[in-house]
Amino acid sequence: MGIGSGIALVVIGAILVFAVNIDTGGFVDLDLIGYILMGAGVVVFLISLVLMMRRRQTESTTRSAVDPATGERVTRRSVRDNDPIV
Repeated sequence: MGIGSGIALVVIGAILVFAVNIDTGGFVDLDLIGYILMGAGVVVFLISLVLMMRRRQTESTTRSAVDPATGERVTRRSVRDNDPIV
């Protein structure tokens, strides 16, 4: 589940609450189901945002230079981890 799933749950819940007016005879309360779906959608959306922000971020740098003694091209690559160790 991701951000899209959370938004979809909120939209489906809002449709059930605000747009559907079907009398089910008291057996099923569509408004309550809609509110539950909207709440679940908000929770899924927030969890997805938190997990996306916690992803590991790395920065890669490539530097090229010419060795003056030999004339060879030297490439140096470095990777820096932006994620602090907790």
